[in-house]
Amino acid sequence: MTFFEAEATPWPSKAYATRLIPDTGTLAGDLTALLWGLVDEFHAPAAAAALPGLLADFAADPVLKARIRSDFLGPSKERLLIVFERAVTRGEIAGDTPVDLVLDTLAGAVFFRVGLVGEHPGPQLAGRLAAVIAKGIEIR
Repeated sequence: MTFFEAEATPWPSKAYATRLIPDTGTLAGDLTALLWGLVDEFHAPAAAAALPGLLADFAADPVLKARIRSDFLGPSKERLLIVFERAVTRGEIAGDTPVDLVLDTLAGAVFFRVGLVGEHPGPQLAGRLAAVIAKGIEIR
């Protein structure tokens, strides 16, 4: 799904949501800001300890799966849609950039490092990962 195909938003309005998403002026900067929040959430001791068991629970429990999709993935996707819309307007990426695949890549990389490897990443992970993704999806 691309950001042009997404319609629903969990916020009262798109204008409200847009004010909550940092606008650094670049795709890499905006992704870094979003990723730092994700890294920070996963880095919390309780979250880091729960991540490995969450995979098994997620696969076995449809209620948990639905809750994670609505409470975590849905809002994350909406934030990424806003970042992508800004990047398209600035001419940094194409309008058909696959939001779902980019979100999976970003969350998967953070989850892997924190939940499976047991790393305790700092802000440098957010910046490095954002730079790699931004470079990979930029218009050439």
